[in-house]
Amino acid sequence: MAVPKKRTGHSAQGKRRSNWKATKPTLTTCPNCGSAVLAHTVCTACGTYKGKPVRLKDQAAAAEEVKETKKAKKATKKANAEKAPKAEEGVNETPAEEASEDKAE
Repeated sequence: MAVPKKRTGHSAQGKRRSNWKATKPTLTTCPNCGSAVLAHTVCTACGTYKGKPVRLKDQAAAAEEVKETKKAKKATKKANAEKAPKAEEGVNETPAEEASEDKAE
C-alpha cells in the first residue's frame, strides 16, 4: 500500500477542503397554507403532505405513549421473574456439602 513520504501541512489541507461548504436546504411552499416547508416533508403548520391531510401525533402524547410501553415491559419482566420457580433448599448442594451436613448431625 502506498504511504506518503511527508505529512500534509495545515495550509495544503485547508486549501483542499476549501470547497467543502454546507448548502441550504431546499424550501418549498405548502400548497394548502402557503408556509415555507422543507421539500418532501409534512407541513408543520397545517399537517398536510402533497395537498392531502396527514394525521400527526402530538409530541407530548407520543412521549407518554413510549413511557407507558416501557413501564408495561418492566411490569411483565417483574411478573415473569416472580413466577419463575425458585430452587428448593438442598437441591443444588454439592456432595461435599451434604457430607459435611451429615457429619454435623
